[in-house]
Amino acid sequence: MKYRHLGKQGLRVSELALGSWMTDVSAPGKQDLAAESIKLAYDNGINFFDCADAYSGGAAERFLGKTLKQFPRQELVLSSKVFFPTGKGVNDRGLSRKHIMESVDTSLTNMQTDYLDLYFCHRFDSETPLEETLQALSDLVDQGKILYYGVSEWRPVQILEAQLIIQERGLHPMAVVQPQYNMFDRYIEHELLDVCGKLGLGVVPFSPLSQGLLTGKYRKGQPIPAGSRATYQDQIKALLTDDNLDKVEALINMADELDTDLSTFALAWALRDPRISCLITGASKPSQLKNNLKAVDLDIPAEYYPRIDQLFGFKKFSRKIG
Repeated sequence: MKYRHLGKQGLRVSELALGSWMTDVSAPGKQDLAAESIKLAYDNGINFFDCADAYSGGAAERFLGKTLKQFPRQELVLSSKVFFPTGKGVNDRGLSRKHIMESVDTSLTNMQTDYLDLYFCHRFDSETPLEETLQALSDLVDQGKILYYGVSEWRPVQILEAQLIIQERGLHPMAVVQPQYNMFDRYIEHELLDVCGKLGLGVVPFSPLSQGLLTGKYRKGQPIPAGSRATYQDQIKALLTDDNLDKVEALINMADELDTDLSTFALAWALRDPRISCLITGASKPSQLKNNLKAVDLDIPAEYYPRIDQLFGFKKFSRKIG
């Protein structure tokens, strides 16, 4: 495994992390597969394990915490997130000081740890003053309950506004951003990566395989594989357009040229930018994780990058005046 610094922070994270949004712990057999994946990740040098209080109603946190107890805590980088509803109460959601303080204690209990290495605001809360949210997060650093904090799916202007408040109030700095990023969704290349680079923020994208579209299991003219998430999740099925699947076929051909598979190719592509600290991958079974691990050692020749840009018609947005 290879490691990168989390932006300008001293913390180093594995280039691949194991996320828990796909973890299904509803049955003993599925629990066994998830536990095997976690152990395989640790044995192969993955030190970053990502979760959220909203995943499976807290069950994902509890399962991850229980499974990781077999490993030395100091070797792990654990994260969770706060924002989405965790109960029926009017204050059981959002980024108010009350919800943050109560949620982090619940996450710590669920994950059987005294502190979280990273704590993310899962989304932006337009109903809570940003000053309140940032002060609460900075206070958690003072209390030793979290070491670093960050945000997920915030716009660049929201991050810059937060930075101004942090500087004005002398708060502990934001350290990391978790956006969505993959070949089909490259919005972070227009502004966000530049902002994060300027501020020294780590970037740890989720969904680098575009909800499974970049695994190669969905092919044009072929039935949706039984048991795949596209059979029961409309948001994934909506991605399976003829145009997207044509792009998948072209990418599979490129991967074949390099004697690799599409998943490995897509992950290695996303790791090409040094501003990316880590990719958060989901693996519902060990075989998927074994395949993903090959990406850290794949060097894609430079001539492939313009071919991919052309395939997707991608150009970084730049407004020209005059």
